[in-house]
Amino acid sequence: MKSRVLVGVGLLALSFSAAATDGYFSHGYGMKAKGRAGVSMAMTDDAFGGANNPATMVWAGRRLDVGIEWFSPQRSAERTGTSAFGPFSIDGQADSDSTNFFVPEIAYNHMLSPTLSLGVSVYGNGGMNTDYPSGQLPAGGACAGFNPIPGPYNLLCGNGKLGVNLSQLLIAPTLAWKFHPDHSVGIAPLIGYQRFSAEGLQAFDNPFASTSPGSVTNRGTDSAWGFGVRIGYYGQITPQIGVGAAYSTKVSMQDFDKYKGLFADQGGFDMPENFGLGVSFKPVPQLTVGVDYKRINYRKVDSVGNPSNLILNCFGGSAANCLGGGAGAGFGWHDVNVWKVGADWRVNQAWTVRIGYGHTDNPIRASDVTFNILAPGVVQDHFTLGATYAWGVNHEITAAYMHAFSNDVTGQSLFVPISGGMFPATTTEKIKMYENSLGVAYSYKF
Repeated sequence: MKSRVLVGVGLLALSFSAAATDGYFSHGYGMKAKGRAGVSMAMTDDAFGGANNPATMVWAGRRLDVGIEWFSPQRSAERTGTSAFGPFSIDGQADSDSTNFFVPEIAYNHMLSPTLSLGVSVYGNGGMNTDYPSGQLPAGGACAGFNPIPGPYNLLCGNGKLGVNLSQLLIAPTLAWKFHPDHSVGIAPLIGYQRFSAEGLQAFDNPFASTSPGSVTNRGTDSAWGFGVRIGYYGQITPQIGVGAAYSTKVSMQDFDKYKGLFADQGGFDMPENFGLGVSFKPVPQLTVGVDYKRINYRKVDSVGNPSNLILNCFGGSAANCLGGGAGAGFGWHDVNVWKVGADWRVNQAWTVRIGYGHTDNPIRASDVTFNILAPGVVQDHFTLGATYAWGVNHEITAAYMHAFSNDVTGQSLFVPISGGMFPATTTEKIKMYENSLGVAYSYKF
């Protein structure tokens, strides 16, 4: 019964998933981790070890954690530099309309013995979620040279609304073993499920840009399942110092067949490999300070990491570099290094307060701005606050707030080389994003 509830809530989470701060990964998993900027590798205070470090679960005790987060990303895009072309200008600006999401979270841990635990963490990724309105560019203008369907057009010279929606759910049943009083290991098979849809890309839905025209845009929602694994280690080196490490393989996913003309490798879209290291330190009994490092290898997923300007080779006759090709153009995301520092201060028996700060590399370079109008994951710095109130021996309420500071990237528009230099080299696009989130969770300790 518990497993059915966990999966059901997880699928509900997928329906609303949009959380993205470390690229399209969430800044943290579990409300306590969210309150300290995601620091979790060497923390043992909840049942989200399957999402963070599986080895910590055997230290968490028997517990259930259930929460919901309001997440509000603000995305915008603009193109400038072609105003001198009058009615043939492709200058325009738009804000993404999708700005409010509600993301549930749930995890459960059961102690099979004092040294062995079995639990499950259900969590999600997202953030490649945009919804720009139509009609930024006029009918009969330069977009008609890229798209034969009559306008008006959106920012990428397509018809109707422009945007994509990627949601990823992971279910992580987790086994952890304390093989020594101060050391543990854990393993979490990762069952992945993801959904994707795209709208407004008609300008690229043709034999000159895609290996499979008709499977690029406006195909509705497609879904895929996949499998991977996460392993972890946790050690209590001294009563004051803990260390943790975790590694997650790539989650190999089924192809998005409806979008085999958009994503490299005929619709391939795996979840990227990632790993993390962390340390926690108690300078005084009331204070715990944690520092985490995480690496996300986006470039190893072709549809995400391949440079977007490979599409220029497609126009030159290289089918492999077309959208959907074996070496097809992607979003050009680079691997990112993520650093987080956070602290818990136990005020008294009832109250614990948290603070955190995180910094991530920007996965998007100036040369890939055009395609990333669809996925402007450019925020780099976020600040968090959190608190837990405990009453009795069984109950906790935890809240967490996050603000990701505004950041933008500007680069030359791909429409300059695509048009054969018709537009000036000073034609640029800017993508911009900032975020806020606020969440609350209830925990029951059995």
